[in-house]
Amino acid sequence: MPSQSEAPEVSTQPGAHGQRRGAARKRWLKPLLLVLGVALCGLVLLCIIPPRIAISASPPVSGGDYVARTADCVACHSIPGGKAFAGGLKMGTPIGAIYSTNISPDPETGIGRYSLADFDRAVRQGIARDGRRLYPAMPYPSYAKLTDADVVALYGFFMKQVRPVRQANVKSEIPALLSARWPLAIWDAAFTPRSSYVDKSGHDAAWNRGAYLVQGPGHCGACHTPRAISLQENALDESSSNYLAGAEVDAWYAPSLRGNMRTGLGTWSDKDIGAFLKTGHNRVGSAFGSMIDVVNNSTSYFSDSDIQAIAVYLKSLSATSTEKAVVYDKATTAAQLTRPTAQPGGGVYAGVCASCHGFDARGFSQYMPALAGNPVVLDDNPSSLINLMLNGSIPLVVNGTPDAYRMPQFRQQLSDQDIADVLTFIRNGWGNQAPPVTAAQVATLRKSTNPSSEQVVILRMR
Repeated sequence: MPSQSEAPEVSTQPGAHGQRRGAARKRWLKPLLLVLGVALCGLVLLCIIPPRIAISASPPVSGGDYVARTADCVACHSIPGGKAFAGGLKMGTPIGAIYSTNISPDPETGIGRYSLADFDRAVRQGIARDGRRLYPAMPYPSYAKLTDADVVALYGFFMKQVRPVRQANVKSEIPALLSARWPLAIWDAAFTPRSSYVDKSGHDAAWNRGAYLVQGPGHCGACHTPRAISLQENALDESSSNYLAGAEVDAWYAPSLRGNMRTGLGTWSDKDIGAFLKTGHNRVGSAFGSMIDVVNNSTSYFSDSDIQAIAVYLKSLSATSTEKAVVYDKATTAAQLTRPTAQPGGGVYAGVCASCHGFDARGFSQYMPALAGNPVVLDDNPSSLINLMLNGSIPLVVNGTPDAYRMPQFRQQLSDQDIADVLTFIRNGWGNQAPPVTAAQVATLRKSTNPSSEQVVILRMR
């Protein structure tokens, strides 16, 4: 949210020395010219792009706590066992770890001295009260689309309903050499929207409300949209087929939310989407990874009308491929019941997977998801499946009640080859068709990930 911690995260031949110096100059010349060119372009952008119009909405009577839920502020600015909105969550970046900051209304260590204009500038433009540029781990490119009224409501909630917490921010782990913030001004000028969401003609109120929630406070694209080499989202709305087309995030693969029949939401109904957002489960699958935090702390609190609006919007997104839905094949089930070890991975499936997901891979709706036709199983990128097999999942908590079922971890019981074999078996059984998983892929994620906690975590906003 509004503020973030201090940055980050010899030849002996005659004449050879002079030749090396000349070569070194040539090697540095192109990067130097590139940096200067980018800086010049950035300055031009900063000069020609008009500043955002100052906020003008009058304060609402209430509703800021609901806006905070739609923006999922608590998930990043609170930690298990910590005070609400006191910060301290560690987040990895390509150049070093950063920590979320204290956004309670404490005047010394939080945002207690922020005016409404200061708050608005931080939330929608990524600029702190002291002028520092915030790292876009704070999703201000999405929050830029917030309405004035929602920003005012959010400000009122933080200043009047959140308890002040005196807690200093944790310094980032980004090396000093890489901690300069001025390049972010150029990045922001190029990639951050300059105005709030505007209703699209040709669509009804429900579609526009869904588009606003998904693109703005919900910041769904921050995980589900692929990023370019300069780390901006490749698209910010439905005008591009890249929007919500799926992306890898922190050793998980956030699947496509578009209409793809095998790897997207093409086979999901509005009711399926609603059930998933409200409870983390539906007839097709269950939430995992950071989506559990989203359900636990955000979407499970949404109104029924907002859930329906999101479903309407997501179901309007076209497919990015002509793939057909999976046609179930019961031959794999027959083999499992007679000769489960006939194929690599089949014995492991019968031993550790079938009791929950069924020998027929149809699961036990809605808490034990089906594996046949499951978009996560069918994705070309197997990161989520590998991560789940190695580390399991944290508990879902809906309306204060922990889920009775969760995916267990198998990193101790199964080798890299065992996991690769059973996932390949699942990805090519019961009509599924997806690339094989290798032991090397499993080994890589085993080294870079940790087991999920069994602790039930409830983050409170007050």
